[in-house]
Amino acid sequence: MKILGIESSCDETAAAVVKDGSRILSSVVSSQLDVHGKYGGVVPELASREHLRAITAVVRQALQQAGVNWSDLGAVGVTQGPGLVGSLLVGMTYAKAICFSRGLPLVGVNHIEGHIHAVAMEAADALQYPALALVVSGGHTHLFEMYEGSRYRLLGRTRDDAAGEAYDKVGKLLGYTYPGGPILDKLASYGDPQAVRFPRAKMKGNALDFSFSGLKTAVLRWVESHDMQAEIAVRRELGKAEGQSSLEKWLAVTPKATLDLIASFQFTVIRELLEHAEAAAELIGARGLVVSGGVACNGGLRAAARSARLPYAVFFPQPALSTDNAAMIAAAAFPKFERGELASMGLKASASLALA
Repeated sequence: MKILGIESSCDETAAAVVKDGSRILSSVVSSQLDVHGKYGGVVPELASREHLRAITAVVRQALQQAGVNWSDLGAVGVTQGPGLVGSLLVGMTYAKAICFSRGLPLVGVNHIEGHIHAVAMEAADALQYPALALVVSGGHTHLFEMYEGSRYRLLGRTRDDAAGEAYDKVGKLLGYTYPGGPILDKLASYGDPQAVRFPRAKMKGNALDFSFSGLKTAVLRWVESHDMQAEIAVRRELGKAEGQSSLEKWLAVTPKATLDLIASFQFTVIRELLEHAEAAAELIGARGLVVSGGVACNGGLRAAARSARLPYAVFFPQPALSTDNAAMIAAAAFPKFERGELASMGLKASASLALA
C-alpha cells in the first residue's frame, strides 16, 4: 500500500511516498528559507506563491525517487491544518486534483499528528502505550496523551509563543539570521547555562500549559540593560553579507557574555519543556515519551532528555523527519485509510485544526 503524502502548511513544499505507513520510498522538501530569511520570518503571501511554483516539480520528483507511477498509488494524504491557510490551500487543491483525475482516495491529515507519526513509524513496536507526545516546533508546543489506534488527549499547550518561535525571535533580537533556533542551539554549548537566571512562568489553571513570551521579554530587558546594540549591528551586517554564516564566523562576533545569555536562554526553555513533560508522563503513567517537531532537532534538548534517566523510553525522529516533511503525512494517512477515514472533495483547510 503506497501513499503519496503532500505537506504545505507553512514554508516547505514537500511530497513523499511511503509504503505501508512505515517504509519511506522517497521524501522531497523544497525550502523557502532564502525567500523569507531577509524578512526575519515567514511572510504568508510569499509562502503561498512559492508553494504554487514548487509543488508540481516536488511531487514529480517524489514519484521518480520512489520509482512509482500514478497507478501504483493507493491514496493521497494531505495536510489539512493547522497552518497558514493560503499555504494549506495550495497543497490541498493539488491533492484533490490528483484524486479527482486519478480516482484515488483522499485522506486529510492533522499536521501535528504527522509530527507524532514521524517518530511512531520508526519506533514501531518499541513504543508502548499509553505514551506521552511532546510536539515542539516554531508553531506548536503541545503535550498529548497517546493511545493505541491513533487516539489522543490534549494535556497542555503554549498560551502564547511556541518554543521554536521564541528561539527565532530571540535569535532575531540578538542579530542572527532567520531561523535563529539552529544558530542559538550551536552557540549555546560555548556559554554558561547558569550565568543568567531567568524567571519562570507561573501558570494559573492548567499547570501543564507553557508560556514563553515572558522569557522572550526577559531576554529583551537583559539586552537593553547591557548596551549590546553595537555587537548586534555587527552580526546583522554579517547576516546581510553572508546569510547563513558558519559557526566559526558567528562565534567571532559573539562575546562570552552573549554566549552565556544564549546558553541560559536555552537551558530555561529545555527545563520548561522537560519538566512539563515529566509531570505529564507521571500523571498518565506513560510508558514512553515521543518528542517531535522542528525543535526535536535541538542538540541541547536531545542531550538533556537522554541524560534525564527517565523510567520510560524516549523517542526522537531522525533530523530529516523532525522539520516539516511529507513522509510523516503519508505515514499518518495510512492508519486513517485502513480505518476508512477518507475525505471528500469538500475537505477544508483549517488554520487551527485541533487534534483529538
